[in-house]
Amino acid sequence: MGRAGHRPAARMCDARPLMTLDRRQRRATLRQLADAPRRIAIASTAPLIAVPVPDSWTAQQVVLHLVAVEVEVFQRRLRDLATAVEPRWAWIEPGPAEVGPGETLAETVARFAAERAATLAWVTTLDDAGWRRFGHHATLGMLDVGGLLAVATAHDAEHLAALLAAGPSSRRPPRARPKG
Repeated sequence: MGRAGHRPAARMCDARPLMTLDRRQRRATLRQLADAPRRIAIASTAPLIAVPVPDSWTAQQVVLHLVAVEVEVFQRRLRDLATAVEPRWAWIEPGPAEVGPGETLAETVARFAAERAATLAWVTTLDDAGWRRFGHHATLGMLDVGGLLAVATAHDAEHLAALLAAGPSSRRPPRARPKG
């Protein structure tokens, strides 16, 4: 499975590409996305239930990855949808965001929650035409806002499952990466 349970890009999520959602489906998707930081917080501090997987990320690194993906993938692509006609996206897989000096796991979860809240605040301003805007993803095909949010939901679920299956090594703070 590799780092933190990642699957190959073509199978990363079970989301249907272009996914026009009605208002009820939009509300349900937004509720699920809004609840993700709470679920991630619980999972990242859950009792240890599995043997650690060598070369996997710590719980904090998984959450730092969620921070990076929220900013570098989802927020950026939503901005693209607002400013470009049919933007094109390559597959990108950011590693964990930088950890702040002495940053705790709880503080990292709060960072993810803040970035997710920013994403949701922007999405909730969209009218029906905004929800129908779409771009072309190199791997997943055509994605409208609903499809992009379905990818975010699947990505959250993937990492939530990895956190729940994590062993004792996942609770250690990440090693500082050398600069340069």
